[in-house]
Amino acid sequence: HVQLVESGGDSVQAGGSLRVACRTKGLTSIASRYCMAWFRQSPGKERQLVASIYTGGGAPYYTNSVKDRFTISRDNNLNSLYLQMNSLTPEDTAIYYCAADRGYTSSCRRTSDYVFWGRGTQVTVS
Repeated sequence: HVQLVESGGDSVQAGGSLRVACRTKGLTSIASRYCMAWFRQSPGKERQLVASIYTGGGAPYYTNSVKDRFTISRDNNLNSLYLQMNSLTPEDTAIYYCAADRGYTSSCRRTSDYVFWGRGTQVTVS
């Protein structure tokens, strides 16, 4: 049984930083290598892939609007995924979701591949 639980969402001022985390359980029973990602969704907008990483290695992916500001990382020992967010702007306000796929591909950029989702954590920038 796969579980993804996000934490760390908060209200911050523009220009500030925040790190959100995702504790995972059960993913290694699905595949030895898989994609993990952070998505976000704000009211009235579609869910957007923010950053993704392949557990088998390779460079992470970032959507253009967060490049050089956000960093995705993993802690294998803690079964955790992180998103460090710097230089936050009000446009970053959204619910941030952690997601994982079944390990069928290493591209990690297709939203439809992600089948395991957390419930999200709210990030508000003002």
